[in-house]
Amino acid sequence: MFCSRLRSTLCPPWLSLFLLCTASLLSTEFNWTQAVQVTSTGPQTIQKAKGESVTLDCSYTLSPLDIGELDIEWSVVSPDTTQKDQMLMSYSSGTKYVHGNHALINGISFAAPDPSLGDASLSIALLTPAHSATYQCKVKKSPGVDMRKVSLVVMAKPSVPKCWVEGGELVGEALSLHCKSAKGSTPLKYMWRRESAGPIPAAATQNAATGELKISNHSQSFAGIYLCEVNNAVGTEHCRINLKANKPPNRAAVIVGTTVGSLLLIFILLVFIGVIYWKLSNRRRYEKEFSNEIREDVPPPESRPVSRRTSRSASQHPQVTYCQVVGAEVGCLDDGRIHTPSTNSHGHTPVKYTPVEYDSNYGYAV
Repeated sequence: MFCSRLRSTLCPPWLSLFLLCTASLLSTEFNWTQAVQVTSTGPQTIQKAKGESVTLDCSYTLSPLDIGELDIEWSVVSPDTTQKDQMLMSYSSGTKYVHGNHALINGISFAAPDPSLGDASLSIALLTPAHSATYQCKVKKSPGVDMRKVSLVVMAKPSVPKCWVEGGELVGEALSLHCKSAKGSTPLKYMWRRESAGPIPAAATQNAATGELKISNHSQSFAGIYLCEVNNAVGTEHCRINLKANKPPNRAAVIVGTTVGSLLLIFILLVFIGVIYWKLSNRRRYEKEFSNEIREDVPPPESRPVSRRTSRSASQHPQVTYCQVVGAEVGCLDDGRIHTPSTNSHGHTPVKYTPVEYDSNYGYAV
């Protein structure tokens, strides 16, 4: 109206257009500030340990201009923008709804008994690695609508680490302290500190990623009780070890002991070899004497009245008659008897027969 009155003199056309656009923007801004708003200001990323519980905040306020039905939705945002988000829970017309049958539904509920009173926060009772995701809270009451996203990371606490010393604890030598946790979500950070005798000397160096504390030249100043602490975003554990500083042994005594031990070992080996040689010599002498005794006990063979050839022939041919001439007398083997000639009155020697016995052991007559 003001522009219409002063159109001819004070309001050029471009000014009326500017005033109209400004009024329109102010009107839109006023309506937007009066619409439903999610007022939660907590962290956008939450890290929790496995087995713990968590509440994802989603507080909101309504505007008198919001006259539609109140709808609240909790969903998991898909990392792939081409895929749909997974609906978890919703609230509409005074009723709570659970959507889907996947692992994310376990232990999930609205934190407030009545989400319509300005608190649409989501509670998860028992966290598992499957709950790691980006969640979205959407509050809608026509014509107003607002939303909030929260990223949840479920991690494993570090397990109780193991502490040990690598290398001897002798003065003047190099050694290292090690600390290692078998379980836990990365990144794990290790830190060594000494609980007794003051802080760790500056000559020692430690690696926070591997849990190693190096000492290049050990001395009494490094001795004491050391504590290793390992931690990540959701938990902390520790272990202790007592580091000693022992004096090195006397090298001269070690050399003498080694020499004496070597000589003693050589002497024992020589004695052992001598005993074995002595036993073998006695055994051979005993076997030789025993064989000689056996030869002495065997009786000599008996004398044979006939030659070996004759006896063999007699055994092989028992029907053949053999004669033996002794001086002027002749003895003949005939049918098992022997006769010797004797001289009679006519100058003839009478024949006298004597029975002959045959010995089967010797193979000739006796």
